[in-house]
Amino acid sequence: MSQRQINITEQAAIREPPVDLSPLVSLLSTAKPVKMPAEFISATFANASTELNPIPGSKIDLDFLTRYARTLDDYEYNYTLVPYGSSFYDPFTVGATIASVTKKLKVVIALRPNTMYPTVAAKQLSTLDQLSNGRVVVHFIAGGNDAEQAREGDFLDKEGRYEREEEYIKILRRAWSSSEPFDWEGKYYTFKDFRNLVLPTNGTIPVSVGGSSDSAYRIGGSLADIFGLWGEPLKETKEQIDRIYGEAEKAGRTHRPKIWVTFRPITAETEDLAWAKAHRTLDALNRNKENGLSIRGKQPVPLGGVTPQNVGSQRLLDIAKRGDVQDRALWYPTVVATNAGGASTALVGSYETVAESILDYVDLGCELISIRGYDNLNDAIDYGRYILPRVREGIREREIAAKAKTTNATETNGTNGTKDAVVPVVAEVAPPAEVVPVPVAVA
Repeated sequence: MSQRQINITEQAAIREPPVDLSPLVSLLSTAKPVKMPAEFISATFANASTELNPIPGSKIDLDFLTRYARTLDDYEYNYTLVPYGSSFYDPFTVGATIASVTKKLKVVIALRPNTMYPTVAAKQLSTLDQLSNGRVVVHFIAGGNDAEQAREGDFLDKEGRYEREEEYIKILRRAWSSSEPFDWEGKYYTFKDFRNLVLPTNGTIPVSVGGSSDSAYRIGGSLADIFGLWGEPLKETKEQIDRIYGEAEKAGRTHRPKIWVTFRPITAETEDLAWAKAHRTLDALNRNKENGLSIRGKQPVPLGGVTPQNVGSQRLLDIAKRGDVQDRALWYPTVVATNAGGASTALVGSYETVAESILDYVDLGCELISIRGYDNLNDAIDYGRYILPRVREGIREREIAAKAKTTNATETNGTNGTKDAVVPVVAEVAPPAEVVPVPVAVA
């Protein structure tokens, strides 16, 4: 039997039991529909190393990076996140490379405030924004681990890091608003007569903030254009969205942040094949954990056995104690296997099941959906072929139904003043001719 083969009896034995969806239906019936089609995000990978098959000491592979970025562009992903780590590659340089080889893909630069003075960041982000014709977003990471922050000389406590992030964002907003010189005197930054002549293409650059702490909700709700969440059950996700929107309202904002939620889909043609793949993936993650391996090689800190400092990871681990499967297809053993190290919540099921699960979050109000797999390039291709078109078609069907409901209500009331809703045409995405999946063993 090959590594990718498993008989039907074995598949049925490891498939998870069905989940009662009645609470899910009740919750979604009270949610307000999203006002525009959801957009898709995938993380950037600069080489062929994966969490399932780590390549220790791997360097940037320009051919792989180019192919990966163009794959996202061709399959109509909207954004790619360029991550940050104290030991990892520079997001600005990689982001510039991605922008140079793509046409529409927006580049999300992960930025820790301790690594760059805000006046420098304002110019670098604006420069990249001009070079990419307005395709830059900045995603702020306050810092969720003291040891990781200390590796680059940052010894502020958690609250201090969030205060600094808040001041940093305000400086960027000011620097992008005008080329007139200005002074700044704050708790963390002081400068005089700074002038930014490199203004963003579209007047500003979208700011993204993530986190699950009170400080994150406050700063993101009051200042951010986008707020990032990890994949939690719908009930908990709605509670977090309400918190963020509440902070936006308290700040007097007229525009609330878009909600970005992240998942790790494990999907296949059928439910049985998807669950078999999920358990093979889990086995590989556990083996690599035992050997201290990750996508970046040897782990500087243990993957398991240490309680994470950041609230987001703590929340995921607490939810995992309630059971392996939540809602329609949310699967938590991958969270436990990685000690909730980053985005680690899986969605498991057939293409239809995973697409419907994503639509549950769209119905809840999530406008940005981040999906990345464990077999990076091949999963990005599969999502582009089988998941993105299904989700976009589901959104189109919802818009048609909403339009019909509005029309019926207008006719019933005897009025004809209702404006027709705009229904975007969503086309199926054909696989680009030059993209061929790379055979990678899962286990």
